[in-house]
This record gives sequence, C-alpha cells and structure tokens, in this order.
Amino acid sequence: MKKIIEIPSLRHLDEAAASFLRLSSNHRVIAFYGSMGAGKTTFIKALCKQLGVQENTNSPSFAIIYEYHTMHGEPVYHFDFYRLNKPDEAYDLGYEEYFYSGHYCLIEWPEKIEVLLPPGTLKVTISVEEEKRMLCLEFPS
Repeated sequence: MKKIIEIPSLRHLDEAAASFLRLSSNHRVIAFYGSMGAGKTTFIKALCKQLGVQENTNSPSFAIIYEYHTMHGEPVYHFDFYRLNKPDEAYDLGYEEYFYSGHYCLIEWPEKIEVLLPPGTLKVTISVEEEKRMLCLEFPS
C-alpha cells in the first residue's frame, strides 16, 4: 500500500511531519530515499521535533549515526549511509542492535545497505516538484 504526503512549502513541514507520524505509527525503521538536496535531512529534523527531540538535529554524514533523545528519554537513531562503500561496513556499526531495538531508526541513503534492512521497513521516497516536496510512503505488505 502507498500513501502520498504533499509538502507545499517549508511552512507546512511540521504539519507534514505530524501527518507522517500518524500514518506510520507502527513503523520504527524508516528508510528515506531521494536525490541529494531532496530534503531528507530537513524532513527528519521535523520528525524529530514532532517526536519530542529537543536537542539539535543534524545530518550524520561524517559520524554516520547520531542518537537523539525525546523529552521522555526515548532514543531516536538517525543514520546517513552515504559514505559507506558496501553493506558490510554497517556491521562495524552494530546496525542490528539499532534496527531491532524497537526505537525509531531514521535512515538516509538506505540504498547503500538495502540488503540489511529488516522486514517491515517503511520506505519513503522524497521527490521535488517545483517548490513542493512529495513523500511517497510505501508500506510493507
């Protein structure tokens, strides 16, 4: 099943993130696909805000993973696998502990580790159409 969320402008980002969380409530591992500059990190920042993360959120391009905490102390993991050359490099990060923790795992550049994504991963493709962004949520069957 697929669902579309349209984000007409940055002013609508928080509203779109709240809507996204309502639609994806049962999914904790979420893979974000999109070209460079499509808005993956920007949308993940809005999601973290909606989840109650109060600390600064940034792209973990160099660190590969950042751990944030909600106001209730729950961890939220943010991955950026852009710099990985092969999926095996994710083993060194202990990816399984994160992916199977039951906590939110928000993944940028999942193409790099596609074979390691757990069953039930929600796949989200972000595309740019003029000034707006389109999120296509592809729910696992």
